[in-house]
Amino acid sequence: MNFFNFVTLIGGVAFFLFGMSVMSSSLEKVSGGKLGKMLNTANASRGRSFMLGAGFTVALQSSSAVTVLLVGLVNSGLMTLRQTIGVIMGSNVGTTLTAWITSLAGLDSEGNFLLQLVNPENFSPLFAVLGAVLLMFSRKQKVKNAGGIICGFAVLMYGMVMMSNAVAPLKASPEFASILTAFKNPFLGLLAGTVVTGIIQSSAASVGILQAFAGGGGLTYGAAIPIIMGQNIGTCVTALISSIGVSKPAKRVAVVHIMFNVVGTAIYFVIIYGLNLIFNFTFLDNPISPLAIAIFHSIFNITVTAILFPFASLLEKLALLMVRDKQKDGTATLLLDERLLNSPSLALTSCHDIILNMCDSAKTAVTEALSLVGKYVEAKAVAVREQEGILDLCEDKLGTYLVKLSARDLTISDSSQAAKFLRAIGDLERIGDHALNILQSAEELNNKKISFSQAAVADFERLTAALDEIIVMTTDAFRENNESTAKQVEPLEQVIDLLVRNARDNHILRMQRGECGIEQGFVWNDILVNMERISDHCSNLALTVITLPDGAFSSHDYMRETRVESNTEFYYAFEHYRQKYGL
Repeated sequence: MNFFNFVTLIGGVAFFLFGMSVMSSSLEKVSGGKLGKMLNTANASRGRSFMLGAGFTVALQSSSAVTVLLVGLVNSGLMTLRQTIGVIMGSNVGTTLTAWITSLAGLDSEGNFLLQLVNPENFSPLFAVLGAVLLMFSRKQKVKNAGGIICGFAVLMYGMVMMSNAVAPLKASPEFASILTAFKNPFLGLLAGTVVTGIIQSSAASVGILQAFAGGGGLTYGAAIPIIMGQNIGTCVTALISSIGVSKPAKRVAVVHIMFNVVGTAIYFVIIYGLNLIFNFTFLDNPISPLAIAIFHSIFNITVTAILFPFASLLEKLALLMVRDKQKDGTATLLLDERLLNSPSLALTSCHDIILNMCDSAKTAVTEALSLVGKYVEAKAVAVREQEGILDLCEDKLGTYLVKLSARDLTISDSSQAAKFLRAIGDLERIGDHALNILQSAEELNNKKISFSQAAVADFERLTAALDEIIVMTTDAFRENNESTAKQVEPLEQVIDLLVRNARDNHILRMQRGECGIEQGFVWNDILVNMERISDHCSNLALTVITLPDGAFSSHDYMRETRVESNTEFYYAFEHYRQKYGL
């Protein structure tokens, strides 16, 4: 094997890994996030989780990628450890498909047209042409994504062909034969499979390399079997790296993955070589083919899963014992995991859950702040400040996270969702700011021993009721993505504007009659301004739920359209709220 053969081998590995990456990212886009959402909804049914894990791994062509994704999901609080165990087991079975596909490179197709047709050396260029045509000439994003899948597959298989051609000269090399003889020591083979897979962090790629060497001839069953078992341990390196700096539950996912592969390999190792001592398996000295590697790889992963599947609960208990909770995690910790950025639909789900918590914080901050006007309680004031601090933190961290996500290659749907979330968190954070302003006005009333007249209190209570209704309606519409409820927000916001105007005019009349002083007027005006601004931000938030009609240039154009008298739906809702609040 000369220098150029070595370069071709390394290039083949690079093509293989790149093709796998292109395939998985394109498949994720084609699915529109459905695979990720299905994985996220894995329930207590271990069988369902197993099937989801197998299917998801077939799509991503990488059990390591699935494990990293699981670590991210658990770290973000979107999944529990118990839900992931079945998925991990399923992913070990799903990863066997790659070995079957790459075994096609070892087919002896000479003289047979059908076999020549399924040989990667012949069909890879055809797939590459088809994929390139779809990518270059189609305007539909889904068709382009399909082209990406086909191109990725073509590159992957061409990389396999490159590896096979690069190692073909080794068949006649006595030095290589002596190296393979050394690998007949099962412990050396196990170590080699673990180290190589750990370095390239892909069991599928390392199995492909092994198949390439098998295609070159000289590789025996005795040398290949322990390497295949070692590859299952080596793939745990990715999970181990991904568990650095995550929460305790997320670390347990990596622990379960490592235990599953290590224990399964140990059981198989003892069985095979224990029986070999008794029966002396002569087939271990026979040459192994790429197809035989795929067969053994499948048998190994399926039987290990079958053996350990009933003991999933025991694996969970062991993980809990090995990674103990020393103390409760802080409630202010944001459960955003950058591992999920590689799966935008799951990253957006994580963001959505945090935004729903922001909705609760905003609603609590406003309700508590309004209750302090005239009835100041220090404990409630502390709660308002805490909620406003949470909103500030969430807006800062979520904004940064969503900007990073927006820089990825997103589908149109995911890009629209990310933009919607960015607008929403800004409005929720501002609602928290206005709640804090109302709290400060309440503190001023308390410190200066100022009180409002009975007429002013009546106006305030009416405004408070309307504001409570609009913020509950808005957060419910966002939580349920209910467009019908969202369309009720703007009419109520218009009524609140009129209530604020009336409250301000009434106070001016009271001041003219000497019933209220100037100092009260300043505080009163501050409270009214902040109440009006809160309702404005509720209107903005509701607009993120409403699908703008075709032809609407912007949300402002849409708002102008909804307010005209010819809009029957808006008019009736406006009249309902106007009468309800005594206007």
